[in-house]
Amino acid sequence: MALFEIKDVDKIFYEEKLRDFLPERMIDIHTHVWLDSFRIHAANAPVRAVRWPSLVAKDNSVEDLFETFNLMFPGKEVTPLLFSQVSLVYDVEAGNDYVKECAAKYKLPSLMVTRPELSASEFEEGIERGGFLGCKVYLNFAKPYIPEKEIRIYDFLPPHHLEILNKRGWMAMLHIPRDGRLKDPVNLAQMLEIEKKYPSLKLIIAHVGRAYCPEDVGNAFEILAETKNMVFDFSANTNTYVFEQLIKAVGPKRILFGSDLPILRMRTRRICENGNYVNLIPKGLYGDVSGDIHMREVEGEEAEKLTFFMYEEIDAFRLAAESQGLNKSHIEDIFYNNAKTIIDLIEERR
Repeated sequence: MALFEIKDVDKIFYEEKLRDFLPERMIDIHTHVWLDSFRIHAANAPVRAVRWPSLVAKDNSVEDLFETFNLMFPGKEVTPLLFSQVSLVYDVEAGNDYVKECAAKYKLPSLMVTRPELSASEFEEGIERGGFLGCKVYLNFAKPYIPEKEIRIYDFLPPHHLEILNKRGWMAMLHIPRDGRLKDPVNLAQMLEIEKKYPSLKLIIAHVGRAYCPEDVGNAFEILAETKNMVFDFSANTNTYVFEQLIKAVGPKRILFGSDLPILRMRTRRICENGNYVNLIPKGLYGDVSGDIHMREVEGEEAEKLTFFMYEEIDAFRLAAESQGLNKSHIEDIFYNNAKTIIDLIEERR
């Protein structure tokens, strides 16, 4: 039995909108793999992230990841960059060990999920020993006494880790914090500071800085247009306007395709209402979503038309790429070459 169903609506969407747009080879720079057996009891763990992604899949083995690509992208070759869960209810060490094993077995690039309390030597040795290309960091790991709305980048990607990443030319996958998302002035100030102080670090800003709606942008792209090094993945984002502004600001050489699988297996169409993103989902498919401001159930013909989050993300980027005049070579860069260049540079230096 297949991992999930491919419906006619999915086949038609892929054939009519995506197959010819996508290159034959792709690198997905943003994928999570973990097993449900890594779950632990984390008493009094602070809640610092939305809950709806946990409704899509209880785990995502590397084999499930491969099957997802086979089902969603017939005729394409997709190479994932792996990292594990960043939730406080999973064993971080077990997740990193699993990613290390999967990466070695299938010869895949990977990142280590790291905690800010690691010393510089522990941080460096852990990445080196695991054969990782750098780190995946997350606001969950900031000290528990810091209120979620006050977390800053340096609270979970501290300077002593940045110094190691810069020295070694490694990668950091950064999900920025704070309610203001990309336009938040503290985020922008620290992003620019990292760009200036750590020029050899390969910094990836995940989800286009969580700018899921136009209201999340502010003057961020005017400021970020001055940067030279940081790159942006557009994982779990479906906003064509945001993608257009990103392309204008940094150009096609600093944009990477990423998915955030397994949550991109969700059937959804995302809309924005007064600056809040809402995932429209088929009624009953993901359990009880009452009270979640980011989820809304739909029924009947509207529900039947819903395809995968993955397809919606890529189609939104397709529309932005076409509006900004990107050509086939640019698309190959964004979906493959840009990530390949970063990965190869790190591996050659290693």
